[in-house]
Amino acid sequence: MKMHIASLVLASAVFGSAPAWADPIADRIALMKENGKIAFGGLGPVVKGEAPFDAAAVNALLAALNVSVMKLDVPAMFPAGSDTGETTASPKIWEDMAGFTAAADKLKADVAAAVAANPQDLDALKVQFGVISKNCGACHETYRIKKG
Repeated sequence: MKMHIASLVLASAVFGSAPAWADPIADRIALMKENGKIAFGGLGPVVKGEAPFDAAAVNALLAALNVSVMKLDVPAMFPAGSDTGETTASPKIWEDMAGFTAAADKLKADVAAAVAANPQDLDALKVQFGVISKNCGACHETYRIKKG
């Protein structure tokens, strides 16, 4: 698990060094995949009991997730005209940009709160992860077109 966490943290650092968003659709897809990989690929197995709880590893993943979600720049990544092409972003984003921005801001605040909570046991992680995953699910339900 520690090697997996190191890879995720390194990938986050490398991704974070990108100078600017060149292609909003590709960039937001890459960022959402990064968020999912950290949250559901790294933290999810711990919450499900498929991987052992290690407080240092969990908190490193939460810190990496915090860095990643803070890169979510709604105006830059969801500009007008980026609602067509290879994207699962729902037109509802552009119809309700204020609501979408509020959802992104809530995710950022809740991930930051999870980092500050510094979970030291599985039960504490489950509480924080529940809040984070609820945000992801609610946003995807409203602002993402389901594939297939």
